[in-house]
Amino acid sequence: MFASLKPSSRNLRYWQVGLLVVTLLAWHGFTRDEQTAFFLGEPVKVAGRVWSWFMPWSIAPNALFPEGLAGRADIYIHLGITLMETVLAFAFGTLLGLGFGLWLALAPTASAILDPYIKAANSMPRVILAPIFAMWFGLGIWSKVALAVTLVFFIVFFNVYQGVKEVSPVVLANARMLGANRKQLLRTVYLPSATSWVFSSLHTSVGLAFVGAVVGEYLGSARGVGYLILQAEGTFDVNTVFAGIVVLTACALVLDGIVGRIEKRLMKWQPRTGQTEKL
Repeated sequence: MFASLKPSSRNLRYWQVGLLVVTLLAWHGFTRDEQTAFFLGEPVKVAGRVWSWFMPWSIAPNALFPEGLAGRADIYIHLGITLMETVLAFAFGTLLGLGFGLWLALAPTASAILDPYIKAANSMPRVILAPIFAMWFGLGIWSKVALAVTLVFFIVFFNVYQGVKEVSPVVLANARMLGANRKQLLRTVYLPSATSWVFSSLHTSVGLAFVGAVVGEYLGSARGVGYLILQAEGTFDVNTVFAGIVVLTACALVLDGIVGRIEKRLMKWQPRTGQTEKL
């Protein structure tokens, strides 16, 4: 009965775009007042700031682009550094989380010994590590990468650990009866079981990698989108702050889409929700 109430993909897209348009119109209406616009920014000027950053040609100063060509602020350099930090943190955090998750899930003794330390490290607010990483690695990209890795690692680690623990004992018993050794069990049973959990965590990890990179830039850096946002806040330029947020959000969505495409390619064996309901 309820299946017929589900909107089609085209109608769903219309609703999503409509919600975005309504939100932007409401934002524009609220910020018609100058005092409100000082705190909330103006969507037209935010869009103009983003456009001025990425325009490949010079523009003259006007109402939308008050800085002219200077509004670009070398965005490609700053964005490239932030993306490099994000991708490195995402890759290192994922690999470390996958490795440690598999190891501790398959080593009960080591897991029992390290359990309180892992819980303590996970409960610690890891943003406070940013000054320590800055002392260790300097104000370059590696201090930001290290901070972002701490955010990505635990998300992937706990999902991999849980994915391996959720392997059906019946499947394990059948594989052992067929003569599978430890390596074959890892390749044919444990890894496929953990893969679905890994990809469910990667969508969250993309955003956390950006958070770690930007927070690190915010606390101490001379380049990066986080640095641009910090400079804009120092001059009460809320439009540039929102422009930086829009650029970071767009990049995060692109990376999340790439992860989604890889997931579809690697998880073809997994039945879709509709197929499982039919079964």
